[in-house]
Amino acid sequence: MKRYLIRRLARLVPILLAITFLSFAMLRLAGSDAVLQRMQATGTVVSQQVLDAARAELGLDRPFLTQYFSWLGNLLRGDLGVSYLSGREVLPTFLEKLPATLLLAGVSILLTILVSVPLGILAAVKQNRLTDYLLRLASFVGNSSPNFFVALVLLYLLAIQLHWFPVISLGVSLQGVALPALTLAISMSAKYLRQVRAAVLEELGKGYVAGALARGVPFGRVLWRSVLRSCLMQLLTLLSLSVGSLLGGAAVVESIFLWDGVGKLAVDAINMRDYPVLQAYVMWMAILYVLINLLTDLCYQLLDPRVRLGGGQP
Repeated sequence: MKRYLIRRLARLVPILLAITFLSFAMLRLAGSDAVLQRMQATGTVVSQQVLDAARAELGLDRPFLTQYFSWLGNLLRGDLGVSYLSGREVLPTFLEKLPATLLLAGVSILLTILVSVPLGILAAVKQNRLTDYLLRLASFVGNSSPNFFVALVLLYLLAIQLHWFPVISLGVSLQGVALPALTLAISMSAKYLRQVRAAVLEELGKGYVAGALARGVPFGRVLWRSVLRSCLMQLLTLLSLSVGSLLGGAAVVESIFLWDGVGKLAVDAINMRDYPVLQAYVMWMAILYVLINLLTDLCYQLLDPRVRLGGGQP
């Protein structure tokens, strides 16, 4: 396990370096001028000399590679730069938004598990019956409904008509996170319900299930102790993908509900060409997905003996 972990960590270094270079290059070559964008946002008209001085102050007049290595050196020291828009340091600003995203991600994943896993198992057990058809229909509708549409429907029904929740999230609270989390959970549950159903059906069709039932083992015991345990790897993979996307901030949902997380921060930075904030967001997403993939692989090593034996080979 230790050698496996060292090998994986060694592979992550060039991947992260490549991501830093590509993200920096794409943002710099996007064709828009951050200084001009900021001046236009303030509504002031300035001379070319003032624009050149502002670019020099931000270091945008230097060669591309010089800018990149300067930014990379600061990144390795924990300095993510200063926001072009607010003038504040990026790292404290980013950390301020992170608790809201963590809360939204945690509640969304919890709701998704509570909905998709039991309903997926029920659909598999009731295969080709009315319950299965209704659940598959609901899953199809949920998959085909984009997040912004679901968000608007929930806002109209639960906030405007029933007054159960606030229309706009006021602060980081359980009441404020309810509608954004429910919006994300509906979309993810519709997708994962079908995945859970397919995984359970695949396991139910294997010989060890028929053998256990033939020996008189109750179906419920076979389902909960054997089938679901065998499906755990697939469920773990699905959850790891969801955790990565949610911790990156669900930009559309956060913008609709004005949920003050990193997703909304990234959208605002895109609109204002705030490169330091965008680069911090890209690095957050890259490190997040790399670490989640690493943790998922380590969980595979612990949960599945076949993977553990294969990964232990030099």
